[in-house]
Amino acid sequence: MQGTTTRSGEERTRGAGSGVHDRALLAEVAPSGWRNPAPEGRYDLVVIGGGPAGLVAALGAAGMGRRVALIEQHRLGGDCLNAGCVPSKALIASGRALAAARRAPRLGVRLEGEPRADFPAVMERTRRLRAGLAPADGAGRLQAAGVALHFGAAHFTGRDTLEVAGQRLRFGRALIATGARPALPALPGLEEVLATGVLPVLTSDTVFELEALPARLAVIGAGAIGCELSQAFARLGARVHLIEGGRGLLPEEEPELRERLREALAVDGVELHGGGDDAALEVDERGARLRLGAGGEGRVLEVDALLLATGRTPNVEALDLEAAGVARGPAGVRVDDHLRTTNPRIYAAGDVCTAVRTTHGADAMARIVLRNALFPYLPGKARLSRRVIPRTLYTDPELARVGPTAAELRARGIRFETLKVDLASVDRARLEEEEGALILHVSRGLRGGRILGASLLGAQAGEILPLLTLALTEGIPLHRLAGVLHAYPTRAEVIKRAADAHLRRRLLDLRDRILRPWTLLGIARPLSRLSPP
Repeated sequence: MQGTTTRSGEERTRGAGSGVHDRALLAEVAPSGWRNPAPEGRYDLVVIGGGPAGLVAALGAAGMGRRVALIEQHRLGGDCLNAGCVPSKALIASGRALAAARRAPRLGVRLEGEPRADFPAVMERTRRLRAGLAPADGAGRLQAAGVALHFGAAHFTGRDTLEVAGQRLRFGRALIATGARPALPALPGLEEVLATGVLPVLTSDTVFELEALPARLAVIGAGAIGCELSQAFARLGARVHLIEGGRGLLPEEEPELRERLREALAVDGVELHGGGDDAALEVDERGARLRLGAGGEGRVLEVDALLLATGRTPNVEALDLEAAGVARGPAGVRVDDHLRTTNPRIYAAGDVCTAVRTTHGADAMARIVLRNALFPYLPGKARLSRRVIPRTLYTDPELARVGPTAAELRARGIRFETLKVDLASVDRARLEEEEGALILHVSRGLRGGRILGASLLGAQAGEILPLLTLALTEGIPLHRLAGVLHAYPTRAEVIKRAADAHLRRRLLDLRDRILRPWTLLGIARPLSRLSPP
């Protein structure tokens, strides 16, 4: 088959390390000398972007016997494999092991000497594990599945055509899954620092290329990425300054839980500062420093590296969306609840079109696109609004949530009641000397108890949340979870404690309703003994 030769894998991934594990990674996700196949007729589905959403859609459609092409500009696997979930969780695991070693004397375990990190070994492990997971997202798997894989920058040339590496592809349906990239803040002095190189400036895309641990690291942005990496680097031995913006630490989470997490970060040595919105970099002959704004009381921080974790920007600029009649929206590509764009032939999924920026969210959206794009005549289109997408912050303790917070429920005008269970009431947490809490929001009324939202702060919170996610998805009321047995002692008993508390509240409410007429008659005292156990 004739085709065109694109740039080598090394050229497509500038900044990649030259180690054996990086070469193994590139061999899978950006193979050198790859020859794009020659287009053959019209494809049933053309996918732009080889991250989680694009891979799920391409492999799923090919598995159904459809003619599929996938286009990737840089590396297959997207942020998740290359610069997100996979390397960050490997790094976090090393930090967690070191923290456990330092905590061992509290549990009666004596260690010789102070535990410390071998940072080059930590990064070598991170890259080795990343390379080991790469074949699942690699070119070989796509090729074996019958997907026509093209490397290069794609752009639309019409409502049903696009171009990549000088070749024109026609499609019946297309999926935009180009993801997002780190957004650089409007930080005074940043352009000068980037131009002169006086201070290493990192993002989530480049932080895993580090070979040496920065002695002093400033992290701007107190969202998920900022919190996770701040704690990990602090545990590994860096002095970490986490700079909050005006909205504070994790502004979308429950206030009580985020404040408890703030305390946990401080215990690990993370120094939290305000003033991020008005911060500035100062450069002179001595190097660069970070000056905080009024919220940080004008403090000047001497740092050895700067990590920017100030949000992400969807990758849409080079696609020529106008040529395809695809409109943009606040989150990137504008889509409806079926994930269809303003061109009915073209869909979008993942970070490029939504603020739900998680790997499992992208997976779910890709499945919605497969259903709606490839089977349009079947009744009952799939809708994004009907999917319940949980999220987990992989700090220690973890912060996991499904559904809206109390503030979001109030903003929607929804009546609810809240239950809180501290992990101190759960034996397993006490035996492990762990802290945290569960906050549950349920519908009100005698027939209430439907779970509306849940947030859990604690060890392995993300592993406990699925039962609550199932209950929310299927409309299972909380009182029914009281009958679900959990092995003793496990952390998941916190759910049963919440369900038991809610059941008692319902029974007391029922008793009061029954007694109310008798109370008016003055004969309720004997019946008041009818209290639940």
